[in-house]
Amino acid sequence: MSGHFFSSQFEELKQKLEQVMQAAEITPVVQLSVEAPAVPLLSWLSAQTQYPRIYWHGRDKAEEIAAIGICKQFYYQDEVDDHQLAQDYQSQRGKSGGQDLRYYGGVAFDRSVECWPEFGRARFVLPRIELRRSGPKVKILLNLNFEANNKQDEYHLALEAIDNLQKPKPLAPPNKTRLMSRSDLPDQHRWRELVEQVTQHNFNQTTPKVVLSRQTQIDVAEPVDPWTVLACWQGRNPNSFQFGFQFSPQRTFISCSPERLYLRRQNELFTEALAGTTIRGLNQEEDDILAQQLLDDVKNSHENQLVRQHIVGALKPLSQYVGAEEQAKIFKLTHIQHLHRAIRAELNAGVNDFDLLRALHPTPAVGGLPRQNAMNFIRQREGYARGWYAGACGYFNHYESEFSVAIRSALIEPNRINLFAGAGVVAGSDPDAEWQELENKLATILSILIDF
Repeated sequence: MSGHFFSSQFEELKQKLEQVMQAAEITPVVQLSVEAPAVPLLSWLSAQTQYPRIYWHGRDKAEEIAAIGICKQFYYQDEVDDHQLAQDYQSQRGKSGGQDLRYYGGVAFDRSVECWPEFGRARFVLPRIELRRSGPKVKILLNLNFEANNKQDEYHLALEAIDNLQKPKPLAPPNKTRLMSRSDLPDQHRWRELVEQVTQHNFNQTTPKVVLSRQTQIDVAEPVDPWTVLACWQGRNPNSFQFGFQFSPQRTFISCSPERLYLRRQNELFTEALAGTTIRGLNQEEDDILAQQLLDDVKNSHENQLVRQHIVGALKPLSQYVGAEEQAKIFKLTHIQHLHRAIRAELNAGVNDFDLLRALHPTPAVGGLPRQNAMNFIRQREGYARGWYAGACGYFNHYESEFSVAIRSALIEPNRINLFAGAGVVAGSDPDAEWQELENKLATILSILIDF
């Protein structure tokens, strides 16, 4: 391992690894851990040369995670069946032996169509090495898979992962890059056509809401460090989920999303209806006026209410109890503010995370209502594959799971940045106003990236 960074802790892990090798019986998956003083995790992650590189920071939790490598994974590049996902997961859950094994990853927005290379339609990774920071301490975890490999092979793979660790170095400075070209898919003319189709009376009667989205491709002059971009974005929107997945050097998906899909603690579930948007004011008085206008706006209130009703309806078959806030509140971000309703449920015994993903995702806030009608329209008309944009990203384990809806996100490739934004289209939606909403949603990330 280069340098002396965490050297005593990793020597301790190696000693624990030796003890595991000498044990007569070993569980299929083993997790070893040591504690260390905290370091800036994005700096550590950016310096690593092993893939995947994974970052997760919850919206309202102090815990922050950086992880590298693969101990084991669920990976569905082609066909993925939600029931099969659930069965695969359930078969592994029994092998955790009460350990805090976390699988990090995501599912695509539309799991019936082809997805981005390496990301697949669903991919969840139990990392080889994981750093979990809480306050001034970091827990370093080493995961071992004796189910897939024999003892000696797994021992050498674990040693190799430790020896190839790099010491952290400061993140690259957040230099803005020159914009070489920009293209929007769909473009504004096509966007207007799509909004007009959705708002036609005959269509709208059977499909009251479709969330249309746009991919904005930006070709840039210099390579962009995704972890620097995420760190800057994190600074601008601290009350968001921040996460990144880099399965190869070619592509990194990063997101600074305000939207929780759900947080599950044992059988207690927390979720929300987040829909309805306006901009922030230039001062407190203007901000308050805009917030009140959003609360009073019939179109936005209706949109949020549709989302609330759908989520409550989806959870009822899985729950003993479901309750939702009657009145919407305002959820503020740097450039925009949303309508928000908290929802809580007590789950039935035996309900697992894939049951929840299947029931809740895609939400009406990113797909529409009824779900199948809206998904068919998006699949046939939108003009690009969303991939993990508007998908569900997070982690699951036996005791606690948390997922965010991957809006406000970017797919970063060599000299190209793909940005995504969506808007809920309901009766009365104005194409130009909805187009401007997309621009508002990209304002923060564009201000970080581009030297206009």
